[in-house]
Amino acid sequence: MPELSLAAAAPAVSPGPNPDAAIQPRPASGGVNALVMISRSLRLTRRNIDALLTSLLLPVMIMLLFVYLFGGAIHTGTAYVSYVLPGVLVLCAGFGSALTAVRVTEDMAGGIIDRFRSMDVGGTAFLAGHVVASVVRNAISTVLVVGIALAIGFRPHATVLGWLAGAGLLLAFIVAISWLAAVIGLLARSVEAANGATFVVLFLPYASSGFVPIATMPTWLRGFARDQPATPVIDSLRAHLLGTAPGGSTWQALAWCGGILAVSAAASAVAFRRRTEC
Repeated sequence: MPELSLAAAAPAVSPGPNPDAAIQPRPASGGVNALVMISRSLRLTRRNIDALLTSLLLPVMIMLLFVYLFGGAIHTGTAYVSYVLPGVLVLCAGFGSALTAVRVTEDMAGGIIDRFRSMDVGGTAFLAGHVVASVVRNAISTVLVVGIALAIGFRPHATVLGWLAGAGLLLAFIVAISWLAAVIGLLARSVEAANGATFVVLFLPYASSGFVPIATMPTWLRGFARDQPATPVIDSLRAHLLGTAPGGSTWQALAWCGGILAVSAAASAVAFRRRTEC
């Protein structure tokens, strides 16, 4: 009788699932990555007390400076605090965006972005964390500035719908300008360069209708002040808060915000890919 080999005598065993494959983590979705990056950026904001206090208190100091030092000499047809408040709120967005640019540059220069890329964290999730942190900082700063303005004489005449429209418009501007600052942070090679490049964003509210009527400006400056993004945002905010008709300024402001956001989102995708592939 022929002998059976061990291989033939052994019962057939179907191969089970690979245990190594079972313990491998699944890649996180883009939404989960974005939430993680948002949580990280908020924690960093909370820990950096000096920068947080500066971004919160500096707009308040600027408003008090303009109201009490220059307000008596500037005639706007209404209480100067009511006139200047929208400009200060837009200025808050500029200060918040400057901090966003610095934070993005620090991450790009510090090497942590390589670890994020190894965990399949995309550029959109990474930048979304910084933008949301900027929105939160600006929301706190906005509430603080409005509270101080009410204490020193601001008397709004806005309806509930007017408050909601003003808040939505300001939110759109903050998101757009924060994403633009994130692009600046990606392009800058140092924190100093990022901080200096955001000066353009900070300059816009000053050369607008935020602090003085455009008609009082020199002729050569009026065209720029009238046709730049901060002016329609400020004019629309002022109209909503004071209960007057905004006219076409709201649509102009939304068009500016949408254009800035679209261009910034596209530019950030290109800049992030180039920086991480170098």
